[in-house]
This record gives sequence, C-alpha cells and structure tokens, in this order.
Amino acid sequence: MSTTAENYHKVTARLRQACLDSGRAENSVRLLAVSKTKPASQVLECYAEGQRAFGENYLQDALDKITALDHLTDIEWHFIGPLQSNKTRPVAEHFHWLETLDREKIARRLNEQRPSDMAPLKVLIQVNISGEAQKSGVLPDDIPALAAVVDSLPGLTLKGLMCIPEASSDDDVLAERFNSMQQLWQTLRQSYPGSVDTLSMGMSADMALAIAHGSTEVRIGTDIFGARAVREPDTKETHS
Repeated sequence: MSTTAENYHKVTARLRQACLDSGRAENSVRLLAVSKTKPASQVLECYAEGQRAFGENYLQDALDKITALDHLTDIEWHFIGPLQSNKTRPVAEHFHWLETLDREKIARRLNEQRPSDMAPLKVLIQVNISGEAQKSGVLPDDIPALAAVVDSLPGLTLKGLMCIPEASSDDDVLAERFNSMQQLWQTLRQSYPGSVDTLSMGMSADMALAIAHGSTEVRIGTDIFGARAVREPDTKETHS
C-alpha cells in the first residue's frame, strides 16, 4: 500500500471517529481530498482506495489533472480557490463544484458559460465568517441576496455554504465560528430545502470540531497527500 493510501485510510478513520464522538452517521460527512499541487498519480492512488471527490485551488494544475484522468468518469472535481472573473470559463466547462462563490458577477458568468449538455454547476457560497479584511467571502448579511441570484440561474445549483475561519489555536473561538456557520446554513436550508445540503468547513487541525458543529464536508490535503510543494503566488489566480 502506498503512503498516500495509508494516509487516506488514517484520515477516514479519524473522520469516522469524529462522527461517532458527535453522535452522527459516518455518511453524513463527506471527505474532500484536497489534491492541489500534487500530481495526477497521487490522485489516482487515492481514487483506487475509494475516494471520488477532489479539491483543487490552482486552475492550470487542476486542468492538467482533469485531462490526465478523464477516463475516470465518476471522479468529482471541486474548485476551491479564489476565482478571477476572466478564469470562469474553464471552471464552468470542467468542474462539478465551485466552493468559493462570493460575487454575483462570477455567478452570472459561470451560468452563461456552463455547457448546455452538462448538469448545472454545484455552488457553495463562501462566507467570511471571521470578518477578516484580507479574506475572500461574503459577510453573513449578504448571503440571502447572493443565494437568490444563484437560485435564479439555470446553469447553477445552490448547494450551501463554505468557510475558512481565522487561524487560531483557541477551540472556543473556532467553535463560535462554526456554530455561527451552522446557524446560517440552517437558515439557508429553510429557504432552499430542495437543493441546500452542504456545509463545508473543517480541515486537518479542526476536523473533529467542525463535525461536532454540523459540517457535512471536511477538506483535507496535507494529511493525505503530504506537504504541499512550495509555489510562488500566482497573481493571475487571485480575485479581481
């Protein structure tokens, strides 16, 4: 068994335990394997162990992997990085999910560019739950307006919310953020019960805490694939 495969099974065991500790069914929380900067060969190793949903931050890296693995018809690609408006077409044409929507302009461009022979692009609204000036995402009060726009666009399907809280070693602070997100998500579900089913929050360090506060998807990268390669910031893939 490869190192990637061993790591994958360790992570899934942790996920199962976190669900058990929180009194939740294991299948109520999805694992998104964050494969950014890692080669297609490692994605394939993880796929062979049963993983199907993979998260990518960097567009060109992702497109290379999507092309290399296009024979895997049941693989699910999630774009989880900041998306510049002039880079929406490749996401619309090649991904199944966008988890970082925070602007109406991006939503409308994705809708226009989604191929008619593809299912609607599944969308999560990114929420800046910590109110950090340097961080992407809408503020909580702006969720309803953007959700209404997404719901009106036939090329998109509103699936829920996503957040990346501030880096903190204080579990009480993180618990407060996750609890706030859970409440926001429950309100959104009441408005869109037919489509909203995903609350994406929690990574390696805070996975158990996020699951305890209602997360339905955790995003795990390094603990599966190993330390990410150092890469220079790509100004072409930042928000405009």
